[in-house]
Amino acid sequence: MSFITLAVADVAASRAFYVDGLGWKPIFEADDVLMLPVADRVILSLWSVEGFTAEIGEAPASGVAPLTLAHNLATPAEVDAVLAEAAALGARVHPAQHREWGGYSGYFADPDGFRWEIAVNPGDTGKFVLPT
Repeated sequence: MSFITLAVADVAASRAFYVDGLGWKPIFEADDVLMLPVADRVILSLWSVEGFTAEIGEAPASGVAPLTLAHNLATPAEVDAVLAEAAALGARVHPAQHREWGGYSGYFADPDGFRWEIAVNPGDTGKFVLPT
């Protein structure tokens, strides 16, 4: 996977949240798109609904997207810190909790309602996704 593209209602609002708020560094910016490196050779592309629709030929669905984006960390304290930062930026946050599967995770929604899972994932799966 090279790109994750999300259609957003307001690219400037997304920029305010991800760049000005969370401190992410854009790799490319234009009026209707914002591209943010999120992993080794992976870019999160936030594209205006209009540009998205023109490109793929169909408007995106509305409502809660049936997916989550996930960011894994090494400790529960790091999870809580990211969720607190998102809350301070006005994001809707579902606090982290210890999960039946052995991890610790919570969620926040970005300005367009895309859900981010912030988690500690134990075992081999967690080791696989964390940088060495």
